[in-house]
Amino acid sequence: MDSAGPPLRTSAPWRVLDGFGGSVRAACRYAAPRDAEEIAALFRQAREEGLSVTLRGAGRSYGDASLNRAGLVLDLRQLNRMLCWDPEAGVVEAEPGLTIEGLWRRTIEDGWWPPVVPGTMFPTLAGCLAMNIHGKNNFKAGTIGEHTLEFDLLTPRGDLLRCSREENADVFHAVIGGAGLLGAVTRLRMKLKKVESGLLKVEPIPARSFAEMFDRFEERLPVADYLVGWIDAWGEGRGLIHQANYLPAGEDPQGPASLHVERQGLPPRILGFPKSQIWRFLTFFLNNPGVRLTNSAKYHLGFLSRPGKTYLQSHVAFAFLLDYIPNWRLAYGPEGLVQYQLFVPKEEARRVMPEVLKLCRKRGIVSSLGVLKRHRPDPFLLTHALDGYSLALDFRVATKGWAALEALGHEMTAIVLDAGGSFYLAKDALLNGEELARAYGERLVRFREMKQRLDPDGMLTSDLARRLGVEGREGGG
Repeated sequence: MDSAGPPLRTSAPWRVLDGFGGSVRAACRYAAPRDAEEIAALFRQAREEGLSVTLRGAGRSYGDASLNRAGLVLDLRQLNRMLCWDPEAGVVEAEPGLTIEGLWRRTIEDGWWPPVVPGTMFPTLAGCLAMNIHGKNNFKAGTIGEHTLEFDLLTPRGDLLRCSREENADVFHAVIGGAGLLGAVTRLRMKLKKVESGLLKVEPIPARSFAEMFDRFEERLPVADYLVGWIDAWGEGRGLIHQANYLPAGEDPQGPASLHVERQGLPPRILGFPKSQIWRFLTFFLNNPGVRLTNSAKYHLGFLSRPGKTYLQSHVAFAFLLDYIPNWRLAYGPEGLVQYQLFVPKEEARRVMPEVLKLCRKRGIVSSLGVLKRHRPDPFLLTHALDGYSLALDFRVATKGWAALEALGHEMTAIVLDAGGSFYLAKDALLNGEELARAYGERLVRFREMKQRLDPDGMLTSDLARRLGVEGREGGG
């Protein structure tokens, strides 16, 4: 790979990167641009050298969406400035590498919270747009794209497009959820959610079966701000729902103080142990007997609270459960984990989800964690969202090995596709091109047409894009 021009700006010529699940990795050329001009320069040089390019933020996608075997990866985390903040209107303008954490820390004391967040605070804003992330309030607030006002897109050919619902609207709706395959977002504007308190009122609701779980969800949809269900994958859909609602200022016992940044932090220790070491303890439970024991204990503890009892919890503590234990993914061992998230219409969810869990038990590959959420449709081209439910499942690769897990993935996918379901590329590591085409149909055709328009050389790609057949050209570099 001899350079045809000046050397690439890079902190390391080659770097082995992984997906967040730790089950896939690749040796890539690596560069960390500091501004939009450097991104444009790297695009030009990659084109001259015949290198493919992948855009990467915090690397929080579980699979191979930010990997580019033998190609160039652009790490955009240095472009992390908040360019403008309007505390009256709640509108933020930022660079692509600003993280969810960097955002809420700046805005919470003014009474504004990110309108949609994933289960961790560390993804970058551009990464969130690329995957059109959703949260525990998707049924009510939609995806993050619905709160995005505009962005600037730098195409691989060097054009800078301003995109909004009024200007380049087709590009706007294709880039959000487009997995970073159409161009680099260099600036974005977003509207935040006004909050009067730094606390949420949370109610745990136990459910004895999938049927009861779905009934409770549907009952609570009109009155809840957030809903999320934990599912015992060893049981028949039993689990625990948590409903959360924004707290009016008059009901906040801490008053305005609850909006202070220091009141939103996660505890430094859990049960007296340093958080940084808790993942080592978890390794003893990430096996079938350990998961069954833990799930049974969690389920039965859910019945200790009297019905209707609530407690107060900070936005950070409720939203970012994955951040309580640093490096928790290491507990899955060197082969890592795969998270599989399926989306099915509400009419099919009661049938499909028990069927999927039954199949997992039959194959002896049972999820260590099951999370149920309710969703609504959105207007984005490659959206995963629909009027229905999602179930996210975490699988330890070492349980039966990659081949067995991949085979199970295709079996589950067949069930989901037969039900008219879809998938979330931020979590995917198992789909193939045929399955993606069946899930997205005409929308995938339109996305490929948009890619040909914005990236006719097919320079922007990733290992995920190659696996799913949407990269635009063969080869990595």
